[in-house]
Amino acid sequence: MAYGLLLMAFKKINMRERIKHIIETEQQNYINELMEFLKIPSVSTDKSYLKGIRDAADFLLAKLKMAGADKVELFETKGHPVVYAEKCIDENLPTVLIYGHYDVQPPDPLELWNSPPFEPTIRDGKIYARGACDNKGQLYMHVKVLELLTKLNTFHCNLKFLFEGEEETGSVSLSTFIQQHAEMLKADVLLISDTALISNEQPAIITGLKGICYAEIEVSAHPCDLHSGIYGGVVANPANALTKILSRLQDDAGKIMIPGFYEGIFPVTDEEKKAMNTAGFKTEGFDPLHLLQENETYTLAEKTAFLPTLDINGLCSGYTGEGAKTIIPSSAKAKLSMRLVPGQSWRKIARSLKAYIQHIASPHIKVELRILTACDAVLTPVHSKAFRAASTALSQTFGVAPLPVRIGGTIPVVRMFKDILNIPSLLMGFGLDSDNIHSPNEHFGISNFLKGIETVPLFFEHFALMNKREMVFETRTQLNVQ
Repeated sequence: MAYGLLLMAFKKINMRERIKHIIETEQQNYINELMEFLKIPSVSTDKSYLKGIRDAADFLLAKLKMAGADKVELFETKGHPVVYAEKCIDENLPTVLIYGHYDVQPPDPLELWNSPPFEPTIRDGKIYARGACDNKGQLYMHVKVLELLTKLNTFHCNLKFLFEGEEETGSVSLSTFIQQHAEMLKADVLLISDTALISNEQPAIITGLKGICYAEIEVSAHPCDLHSGIYGGVVANPANALTKILSRLQDDAGKIMIPGFYEGIFPVTDEEKKAMNTAGFKTEGFDPLHLLQENETYTLAEKTAFLPTLDINGLCSGYTGEGAKTIIPSSAKAKLSMRLVPGQSWRKIARSLKAYIQHIASPHIKVELRILTACDAVLTPVHSKAFRAASTALSQTFGVAPLPVRIGGTIPVVRMFKDILNIPSLLMGFGLDSDNIHSPNEHFGISNFLKGIETVPLFFEHFALMNKREMVFETRTQLNVQ
């Protein structure tokens, strides 16, 4: 018995060493391929980048085939295509569905980049390019994991891959795709690497994502701009009217004034607060004068994770060019995002917001509210097999156990898979909050990229082992009952 356990332990150590050896041998090829991927300008929000979107999808198709996938397919949608692949070994093994997105944010403003956003450059051990961390770098880790496991001819789980091209525009086609391909997408867990570590020394597993209700408010009053000297004080000014509406969405203390906004919020445990405060809120690089203050009730870290927010993301009205142009604008628009916490319903909040702005708006203007993207918040269990397997794998590669933390961001696909297919998610990312995602000079550490490739196979191994133990336990229990 002791010899058998020793042999199993030796095999595990040997497997880890073989994984490390392959990574060390192939790491320059891995990096070169990622750099090639990052050169493709796959911006999903701008139609002028449609060729880049298609090129990125084709790139992934080719690389997944080369990596050893048995089935690789491109699915057209009403928007951008979905890339799907499989490596299914045994129906008795657990199945992991791996999600990522190959589309990226627009690179603007270009003048703030130290090197061109689609000419990936390595500086200080980091790859600088748009999409380096969000999400091409983290997505491509999984392609290389498939290749590595194919070389080792060792698969502990069946693997499925779903890579979409619309995440940065709200994944508008994905819900329909999931519904239409429910059988094909069946899995035991959804694995997503689109989140961050606490630091390069402290890993994390994300256990909560905020929901979102992203709205556009448009105020209009007359068909064209008018002379402000002739019509000022006589006709309604949409810009003035919009700013008054926006000023009444929050009070001076920051409380959101939409009726019923805070109803139904789930309470937060002391354990969750302790984990968030251990992780902390990174203030490096911020002018202290720009940071809101902590108060007696919530720290900055707790505010990020546990409090809903409302932020104006953009304003547009009238003349904004150089010099003066004295007009009363015909219309005004504002875009705002409400980040929601567990217990809140975006549908209820959207209805309440619409009624509220209609109530407080001037009767001399027309007000329209459009919801551009929305989903509810989601929590992932910390006692699941997937969480425990990931915690073990991260502990092995980092030498320290990961912290379970919630974040203020939103990944719509997590909620989609939970609502449509009832598939739980595991959020195990390898980026850093300092990687400038969505900003100029986005980057991804090469060591982070390689650490992900090393860790993910260990997660598969531990997840399969935990599933096997559970099956053995259930079988023994059934025999004892009989």
